[in-house]
Parts: sequence; structure tokens; C-alpha cells
Amino acid sequence: MAVDIEVVTITHAIQQAVAPVFLLAGIGGILNVLTNRLARIIDRSRNLHHRLETVSEERSMVIRDELSMLTRRARVVHRAIGFSTASALLVCVVIALLFLSAVVGWNSSLVVAALFVLAMCFLIVALSGFLREVQLATRIMLNGP
Repeated sequence: MAVDIEVVTITHAIQQAVAPVFLLAGIGGILNVLTNRLARIIDRSRNLHHRLETVSEERSMVIRDELSMLTRRARVVHRAIGFSTASALLVCVVIALLFLSAVVGWNSSLVVAALFVLAMCFLIVALSGFLREVQLATRIMLNGP
């Protein structure tokens, strides 16, 4: 009977730990979008740097302004990627603690709750950065040249 209790305990621990895994999948999707946006920013920046060598001084100023905006966007995306990654890492720690506390019988509810709230705060900051980067990217289209 003792073996049955251990199997039930482990099964329950796995069930508890699986729920946050869906959150990890969502964060992974966000990271995918952010890294794709960063790659596009880098590609555009390289293209403009290459063109900068062959254009007139007047056109050079326009390109430098765009490069400045791309730099701002890249910094915002970089921070958003950092916060998203930190959020994912905290969710991983939450999953591990949920599993360990169920198996060992340790009450980790306060630690798990605190780490989960911190992970959500990091995710909120990352999503805010994503929103800011989209605003910066669309500013030129909305305001005109």
C-alpha cells in the first residue's frame, strides 16, 4: 500500500506541475515573436549602414534618423527578451518547486506564490516592451515622413 501512496503522490505532483507548462509554451511564443522582430531590426540596420556609404549628405541624414529609431527599437526588444526569459526561468523554478514539494511533503506555497507573481510581473514588463516597440515601429507610418 505504501507504494500506491507514493505513485499517487507523484501522479498528483506531475498534475500540479503540468499546468504552468502551458504558460511556458505561451512565453516561448512571445520569445519567438520578439526574436523575429529583433532579427528584422538588425537586418534593416545592416542594410541602411551599407547604403549609408553611397548616398548624398541629405539622404544620409534621413538614414541616420532611421538608424537611430532602429537602435531605440532594438534596445526595447532586447529588454523585452530579457524579461520574457527571466519570466520563463521563474516559471521553471515554480514547476520544480511544485513537484518537489509534493513529493517531499514540503509546504512551499508562499515561495511558489511569490515566484509566480514575480514571473507574471516580468511577463507584464516584457509585454509592455513589446507594445512599446510596436508603437515605435508604426510611428513613422502614422505620422508620415
